[in-house]
Amino acid sequence: MFTGIITGVGRIAAVHDLGASSHHGKRLTVEAPAGYLDDVGLGDSIALNGACMTVTTLDPARRVFTVDVSAESLDKTSGLGDTGPVNLEKALRAHDRLGGHIVSGHVDGIGTVVRFEPVGESHELRILAPAFLARYLAYKGSVTVNGVSLTVNAVHDTAQGCELSINLIPHTVENTALHALRTGSRVNLEIDLIARYVERMLAGAKVPA
Repeated sequence: MFTGIITGVGRIAAVHDLGASSHHGKRLTVEAPAGYLDDVGLGDSIALNGACMTVTTLDPARRVFTVDVSAESLDKTSGLGDTGPVNLEKALRAHDRLGGHIVSGHVDGIGTVVRFEPVGESHELRILAPAFLARYLAYKGSVTVNGVSLTVNAVHDTAQGCELSINLIPHTVENTALHALRTGSRVNLEIDLIARYVERMLAGAKVPA
């Protein structure tokens, strides 16, 4: 479990194929901020741009770790197959503050940035989400974008999908990899976990006992 509060911005420094076919995944070498890996062990979970991954090798002195990403995960996420900045979050501990919202680290779909521009002191981020996620997105609801817990300011259903508008304060822009987004960027989306259960309970009410 995670909270969507980014604890560091790292960089995917190298990407290595784990095999020659499309059924093989990739091994990522990730550079972390100074001191970030001091309390990390082999097998620990770290979310990369919102996707939960397992630490497979670790070198705190060099500030690097590796994760193996399956072909399925590469197909269902964005931004994990290339080098570049990446949002990092360590798994939630029982005594940690839940500063964002409950995040599973499982990407539900990939959205496309349609606007990312300054508005006053903040930035407006507009994302076109897949139509099948529209029913989970609500005004003032929570959504995870590349691992960052954010509040939805507006939703608008279109023929192409669901467009959501998000306000990013300067702190969020400066302390996450979201600052690198551009129009056309693809982003990992995870909907609110509570919305999943609400949908299931409502569907279950229609099933005869």
